[in-house]
Amino acid sequence: MSLEELRNKIDATDEQIVKLIAERIKQAQKIGREKQKQGKPIDDPGRETKVLDHIREIARTVKLSEKDIENIYQQIIKSSKNVQGTVVAFQGEIGAYSEEAAFQYFGNSVNAKPYENFDDVFKIVEKGGISYGIVPIENSLEGSISRVYDLLLKSSLKVCGELELRIAHCLIANREASLDTIKKIYSHPQALGQCQTFLKHLNYELIPTYDTAGSVKFIKEKGIVDGAAVASARAAEIYGMKVLAREIEDNPNNFTRFFILAENDSPPTGKDKTSIVFSVKHKPGALYGALEEFSDSKINLTKIESRPTRQKAWEYNFYLDFEGHHQDKLVKETLDRLEKHTLFLKVLGSYPKAT
Repeated sequence: MSLEELRNKIDATDEQIVKLIAERIKQAQKIGREKQKQGKPIDDPGRETKVLDHIREIARTVKLSEKDIENIYQQIIKSSKNVQGTVVAFQGEIGAYSEEAAFQYFGNSVNAKPYENFDDVFKIVEKGGISYGIVPIENSLEGSISRVYDLLLKSSLKVCGELELRIAHCLIANREASLDTIKKIYSHPQALGQCQTFLKHLNYELIPTYDTAGSVKFIKEKGIVDGAAVASARAAEIYGMKVLAREIEDNPNNFTRFFILAENDSPPTGKDKTSIVFSVKHKPGALYGALEEFSDSKINLTKIESRPTRQKAWEYNFYLDFEGHHQDKLVKETLDRLEKHTLFLKVLGSYPKAT
């Protein structure tokens, strides 16, 4: 058989595979509707585990790599859950960057539900009322979101995914407003901080609020013509407002990293990260000794963050992100050794690295 004939066979096989995946997703959509009728949650970790066990067994039978097949099926399962209408909690109003991040991570069919603050997002997911939460953890210009770190310390939820979202801010106002009529700027403190260069030249009064999109909603509902908001172009479109200026952030390299929260973290994919939090004794060399375990194991650290313990002055908890999954043999051994250096150690979750 010629090379061209073999390639034609592969093309025909690929067509069959895609059609079968489409059929699987159609069946998943029907299951989603049935779950909604019965009031059952979309996410079913037990069923997902059974599916993955089954496909690994098939892979063994046909002599394929179990790991490779599982990685492929992780994406198929994700697509299937997307069409079932995954519900995700986020902080802010409709049009917030967190909502946009939810759409990017879960797909356009996601049902994103707004909550006023981060505490409420954690609570609803902890209670099982919603399967997932999405929260910002850090911004490339303004740094970490302290409240989210504090909630991760106390919560039973796990980090099961991450997403990096490009943030492009706009100056948004009512349609009859102009740059000349504006005297006040409303937005979340992080957003105001990310646009300092643009805003300081305007010499407007800056008014911090709890949310970017919420600021747009506020000036619309109140009919404020001498005020504007810093938010996304999508928020302007949703609330029928005018964009006075686009991309007003100080640096185009403006990204926010989001954590996806759930009852359980993600299974290993081979391209994972893990987040942990720990504290060490308040003595010279304690932190160095802890971090040395990662160096000895040649595990790449991607972030370290310290937060006050709030139990004793000048003592800190350390949040660490590193490459690898907590189920990996090398990571397990490293965490076992790390525990000997710590007063406490908590694994916040392992998840596929953002791409």
